[in-house]
Amino acid sequence: MITLALSKGRIFDEIMPLLAAAGIEVLEDPEKSRKLILPTNRPDVRVVLVRATDVPTYVQYGGADLGVCGKDTLIEHSAEWGAGRSGLYLPLDLRIAQCRVSVAVRSDFDYAQAVKQGSRLKVATKYTAIARDFFASKGVHVDLIKLYGSMELAPLIGLSDAIVDLVSTGNTLKANHLVEVERIMDISSHLVVNQAMLKLKQAPLRRIIDAFAGAIRPAD
Repeated sequence: MITLALSKGRIFDEIMPLLAAAGIEVLEDPEKSRKLILPTNRPDVRVVLVRATDVPTYVQYGGADLGVCGKDTLIEHSAEWGAGRSGLYLPLDLRIAQCRVSVAVRSDFDYAQAVKQGSRLKVATKYTAIARDFFASKGVHVDLIKLYGSMELAPLIGLSDAIVDLVSTGNTLKANHLVEVERIMDISSHLVVNQAMLKLKQAPLRRIIDAFAGAIRPAD
């Protein structure tokens, strides 16, 4: 049995064409079903639904053989476990669920003045490793406030000077009178594979990896 860990939402929707290329069809809609384990048209393949941030953990510990998650999640997971310790193999950038990690502030906040070398900022984010490395590279000291949602609220009520968050269209920032002031990195979703399972189930996993590789859309 091959177990694939996915999260609901954009990643799930955008992985469907790649699964189809591998001859895999998920037989139930995760938005309509309460099941956390979904069957596919192949008796040897199943999908487990987990939080996006948990995908690397499920794959690392063998709860899933492979999974799909964003580069942001992988960076944060690697920072927690240390490079080379997670037992994860990252064969493919799938080029789906593309967005970016950016810094945003209130529209009336003088960010350019605030980030002068030697300054100190309060930054709210779920992506503490990414934010820490980015501001350290600029010589900016930061007090990181870890939040898991409603990030845009933090600068509006004075909890932070800035946020570091995922941005797609930017509409949510605009609706909350925030502006994107720096783009930290582009994000897309990657395939992650348990290294031990790749040895034990080499042939079926390689077939899926190769099918995905052949179906990835060209870079823009």
